[in-house]
Amino acid sequence: MKKVTTLIFFVLPLISLHAQHTTPAKQTRVMVMDIKDEIDPRMMRSVSLGLEHAETTEADIIIIEMDTYGGVLTDAKDIVDKILNVKKPVWVFINSDAASAGALISIACDSIYMSPGASIGAATVVDGSGQKAPDKYQSYMRSIMRSTAEVNKRNPTIAEGMVDEQVELEGVKKVGQIITFSTSEAIQHGYCEGQVTSVEQILARNGIKNYTIDKFELSTADRIVAFFLNPFISGVLILIVLAGIYFEMQAPGATFPGIAAVIALVLYLVPYYLNGLAQNWEIIAFFVGISLIAAEIFVIPGFGVAGIAGLVLTIGSLVLIMINNKDFDFEFVRMNDIIIALAAATGGLLGGVVLFFVGGARLASTRFYKRVALTDTQDSSEGYNTNFNKQSMRGKSGVAHTVLRPSGKVTIDGQQYDAFTRGEYIERGTTVEVISETGSSLQVRQALELQTQTLSEPLT
Repeated sequence: MKKVTTLIFFVLPLISLHAQHTTPAKQTRVMVMDIKDEIDPRMMRSVSLGLEHAETTEADIIIIEMDTYGGVLTDAKDIVDKILNVKKPVWVFINSDAASAGALISIACDSIYMSPGASIGAATVVDGSGQKAPDKYQSYMRSIMRSTAEVNKRNPTIAEGMVDEQVELEGVKKVGQIITFSTSEAIQHGYCEGQVTSVEQILARNGIKNYTIDKFELSTADRIVAFFLNPFISGVLILIVLAGIYFEMQAPGATFPGIAAVIALVLYLVPYYLNGLAQNWEIIAFFVGISLIAAEIFVIPGFGVAGIAGLVLTIGSLVLIMINNKDFDFEFVRMNDIIIALAAATGGLLGGVVLFFVGGARLASTRFYKRVALTDTQDSSEGYNTNFNKQSMRGKSGVAHTVLRPSGKVTIDGQQYDAFTRGEYIERGTTVEVISETGSSLQVRQALELQTQTLSEPLT
């Protein structure tokens, strides 16, 4: 029995030691994503997709490699909220600059690491022209900087001093200065955990040796979406939409122009909608504008209020879709962005007009157009007939069932027909006469006897 007990005491440690060597240690999953551009709706969507990827792949640590001069405050706040809701550690590696909105996002991370020569701070809010924004915006930025710093147990007064030049902090800043820390200064004041030159050094400092790095990249579909956000491409798409509608009207039944217009419109609207730039009301305004223009062309004679309102709504919505305004608040929209959006929208419209007048006649004679459009002539001498009625209606008289301006309905021999005039208005109940037939419609005029009677009435 003693021999068995002694054997057990010797064997169990050996088994345990063998198990430790044969069972591989779990690798730490590290996901790395970039914030190396302006903070705007596109960057906000990229960060959202990255954090979703980290959750899907069950990443243990998320590292953001940052180099940005800032951007839109509202989008930065959305990114901060998403980072603070992540349950796994989120670290940031400032590989050059984390200014303004970039500083706010960095402070939201659990740990901050900086490369030699990097900087963090200078978070004063500026408007679209680069000037200091009104105090209400500075107050909002000070508030979220303080609260974000407090979440991660950093000095909130320092965070506030990155925004407000009136904040005084002994040994850190005087009144009239905005805090911008170098790497060594950030380490000294608790706004950086250490100086590093790579992501691998960050992991080594934290004692992580067995790991895999997953570098997040946008998918092909997301890159395509980003491609179509280019203002030049947007202008081309606007041109295709207008040209497609125009040539579809010129040759009804030629489905290619209509399909091209629909595809171009989808490629224009969807990327801006996915990136949070196109709001629902802006898209609705676009379609309302197109409807008003169509009503002016096909229903209302002349070109008046509906046509002008349609043009204003169409161009205005195309411009608003391209810029990051919040319900007509352009406080933080750069003037350069507005000019580019206006140039893309008006350039597409003017290009469409030029194409209509210059290219319209030439297009009709091309082989491609003849393949997709119905260009054959169906001559009456070859037996073709456009008359849908069993007997000729020419010369018959009837009554205007509706007002004809210039189209409407008439009643002849107790039956209603679609009818139109040569451009004149005819009131309801007026006697009319059929002068020609086109398909299922009748061209009519006011009855001759009624016209003669009107002309012969004495002047009063």
